[in-house]
Amino acid sequence: MSGSPSSMRTPLGRVRNLGASHSGTTDFWRQRLTGVAMTLLIVPVLVVILTLVGRNHAAAAQILGSLPIAIILLLFIIASTWHMKIGMQVVIEDYVHNETLKLVSIMANNFFCFVVALASIYALLKLSSGV
Repeated sequence: MSGSPSSMRTPLGRVRNLGASHSGTTDFWRQRLTGVAMTLLIVPVLVVILTLVGRNHAAAAQILGSLPIAIILLLFIIASTWHMKIGMQVVIEDYVHNETLKLVSIMANNFFCFVVALASIYALLKLSSGV
């Protein structure tokens, strides 16, 4: 048959260049992006943490009350929790074979990462506001 396609992909799949998961490499690139963001932010975050060592609550609130420091810590929290979510989701998708357990695990992972991010942001905002 001379007219048979050489690929099992649909014409739309060939145009979009997506695989069977229909997501391409989006998670791969997002994980790399958050990894680079955390790499760039780790030095300022460590400097902030080291300046907080041995300080009392008032001094820590004053340091964290600085807008640039609060923004750096906020960006680090977002990047690290997003990176954690994507990484754990990949592990769950690769190694959990029961579909129901996989769905529950992914939902729990999303909830856990959201709660960690929300609690961290709340703590940062509460400390930076001096309350």
